[in-house]
Amino acid sequence: MTLTEQLAEDLKTAMKQKEEVRLSTIRMLKAAMQMKAIEKKVKALADEEVLDVIQKQVKQRKDSIAEYDKGNRRDLAEKEQKEIDVLITYLPKQLSKDELKQIVQGAITVTGATTKADIGKLMKEIMPKVKGKADGKEVNQLISELLP
Repeated sequence: MTLTEQLAEDLKTAMKQKEEVRLSTIRMLKAAMQMKAIEKKVKALADEEVLDVIQKQVKQRKDSIAEYDKGNRRDLAEKEQKEIDVLITYLPKQLSKDELKQIVQGAITVTGATTKADIGKLMKEIMPKVKGKADGKEVNQLISELLP
């Protein structure tokens, strides 16, 4: 079953069980997927492209939470967090800190990176390997810790 089919099934289930947060989140996700499909001029997105859309939605919500916290709007931040919890169920299992550290150290060895000026080279090497399994911000932070 493709990710798109899974989302359609989960949408029906959420409607039947009257799960408001799940229902609205999946609807927003499907709308974002449709916009991406129109942008790419395709009828349907591949699973990899759907994962990209989901990751983008998660990132947007994390950014919103940070802004709501600054504005002392905890109620809105909690709503965004509930939506993130729904979206994360469709992403592959996230890498642990140790697994990610091993990948970063391997990339440092392969690329011969020695300073923080090599971060771009490292990101280019690492991101395809961890796509969907780790946040780019987290990868960048780990690289900064490991390089002098």
